[in-house]
Amino acid sequence: MGLGRYWSPSLGRNTMDISQSLIAELEDSIRSGSKDKRIDSLRRITDLFVADADRLNDQQIDVFDDVLGHLIKRIEGKALSELSRRLGPINNAPVEVVQRLARDDDIAVAEPVLKQSARLGESDLIEIASTKTQAHLLAISARPQIGAGVTDVLLQRGDRKVFHELAGNSGASFSETGFATLVKHSERDEQLAEKVGLRLDVPLRLFRELLLRATEAVRSRLLALAGPESRDKIARVLATILEDTGHEAGFQNERDYAEAQARVLAMQRTGELHEATVFEFAKAGRYADMVVALSLLCGAPLKLVENLLQSGRREAILIPCKAAGLEWPTVRMVLNCRSIGRTSDHDIEAARADYAKLLQSSAARVMRFWQIRQAASGEIATAAPSSLGVPQESRSLIPARG
Repeated sequence: MGLGRYWSPSLGRNTMDISQSLIAELEDSIRSGSKDKRIDSLRRITDLFVADADRLNDQQIDVFDDVLGHLIKRIEGKALSELSRRLGPINNAPVEVVQRLARDDDIAVAEPVLKQSARLGESDLIEIASTKTQAHLLAISARPQIGAGVTDVLLQRGDRKVFHELAGNSGASFSETGFATLVKHSERDEQLAEKVGLRLDVPLRLFRELLLRATEAVRSRLLALAGPESRDKIARVLATILEDTGHEAGFQNERDYAEAQARVLAMQRTGELHEATVFEFAKAGRYADMVVALSLLCGAPLKLVENLLQSGRREAILIPCKAAGLEWPTVRMVLNCRSIGRTSDHDIEAARADYAKLLQSSAARVMRFWQIRQAASGEIATAAPSSLGVPQESRSLIPARG
């Protein structure tokens, strides 16, 4: 092996003697074929390296790389895991040994160096992320610093655990595409939405999209969990969203409803207006057409139905749907229509239970009450049933929830 000839005199004669005896022992353990001898040699050589790592020069580290490399070819399992744990935090660990450990199929061996080792470059991490298991990807996702090129690959191949680890890792950098992927997945994962929403590096355009699609519960938790800087950013974006939504609704009222009424009334005359029409309008995000179709099917004024849907209250949306006789899949599509706002899975399940209990005759009676009140006062209902002066028997049609 020739380890002694690379040794720096500054390490002292004792270290030189130990290194020379280890070389002789290494050669003996390899020749003898004894597994225990090889493991013992691995530990003693690792001890020697760890003790002097901060004083070794590149030539000396190369010798350790060579020595340890010969040993790990003949060693498996716990001994390799132990070696990985000991070398992971050392910045100048033997390069080839670290790379071989990082590529080991056994995650117990690969994980410590994948999480910590500074000896793994971006190309190494990209290769491993492109070929290894989800456990390997998760370990990479926990590194203190991760470049955007690596996170792009992790997001392409990773599962939910990888997404969550990356979103919560302040040392992870993302490309525009990477952030867009995180935001897209956040639509159906509230916990991920919270983690992404608390990052300060999300581009403003994508941050706005995240909050636009988030449920009210997620928005509230973000405001509660965020630090002062993040909280101000969230509040500003939410205010912009609300302002834009108001402008959009007014613009839609002026420009779109007349055209939508003409289209949907034509469909009604030809017998093409039915529940499937509402479903398709909601699915396609054709909000004005959906509101007009629902108002015609439940026999209520367009303005009343529009304001009920814009109230943001679940029960206010369920009543005109039940009065129109819509089945649950269509109601769910209405609730998730982007113009209304993303509804959480928990709220969807609660709405499903409420809708099953609500009678169509009861819903029709409430709709008639609102129409009479509107005609008498000249006002349009803009709030949920509980605040519209509904008689007590009508308020109890949908069970109250906290």
